[in-house]
Amino acid sequence: MESKNIESLWTHLHWLTILAQQGSYTGAATRLGVSKAAVSQRIAELERAAGVSLVQRTTRSMRLTEAGQRLVDETQAQYEHIARSFSSAKDSAGVARGIVRVTAPVAFARQQLTPHISPFLRAHPEVRLQLELSDHLSSLSTEGFDLAIRHSATAPDTHVAWKLCDTATVIVATRAYLKRAGTPLSPEELTGHNCLFYPRAQEVPAWAFERIDTCKSSVNRVTVPISGSFAANNSESLRDAVLDDLGIALLPDFTAQQGLRSGKLVKIMPDWLPVGAFANHLYVLRPYSSHVPRAVSEFVAHLRKVFQSGFDS
Repeated sequence: MESKNIESLWTHLHWLTILAQQGSYTGAATRLGVSKAAVSQRIAELERAAGVSLVQRTTRSMRLTEAGQRLVDETQAQYEHIARSFSSAKDSAGVARGIVRVTAPVAFARQQLTPHISPFLRAHPEVRLQLELSDHLSSLSTEGFDLAIRHSATAPDTHVAWKLCDTATVIVATRAYLKRAGTPLSPEELTGHNCLFYPRAQEVPAWAFERIDTCKSSVNRVTVPISGSFAANNSESLRDAVLDDLGIALLPDFTAQQGLRSGKLVKIMPDWLPVGAFANHLYVLRPYSSHVPRAVSEFVAHLRKVFQSGFDS
């Protein structure tokens, strides 16, 4: 590159680093809020100015050349520093502003998170929130998310994490189903019922329960094989099947909450605690960073306040 042209190519260099992070022109265009063609044009202009190929393209994929990777490695940290400095300058005005990108599990986001977004945005009119509903465990740094909500047993040590609340697994059915099929009182009795389940890796579906023996101060754990006419890897789908009087299911409390409060669902086997079906904590995570935008901090504070009481039904 000629030195007199470097300033005009700063944006091109930044777009190359975003392309490297996203791994595709489509992903880079989405992240930057521009068209795929615009990204391709900027990269082509950068290659002409550099006099060397920076990206190898095929019909299905792209990867950086050695020269392109070296250029990204040597400039990416500087662009990240600029972004942090600019965010810090904006935050100094004392008003939360900017885009907050959040990823959250589908069922939890639809049932519990979405209703609390509008009050936050009304209180912070200069904040824009982008929410991706996905059960895929996205990489926050490479996919451009500021925050992730995770339903997990433990907080990962790779991110800054706050526990939003504890969660529990409940076993539920409708009164109509129980009237038709009978009410099980122990795990062993589930073998005669239509158990709607979340498919796991094991070949034979099974549910595990614990019962605390207060007299012996011990825990009695029982695992029973179950079977049913419907399985789904989404708790909303299982809940809806239960509401249609199809059978019995284990659900996270945040999925069952509305049905239990309305009386459409009832808990069964109150002496037994389901274990191992769903995680027992909700966390909000962010990547490690020396600077956290005020908008991100405000949204975290909002989530912690909203969900501090959990999902008692």
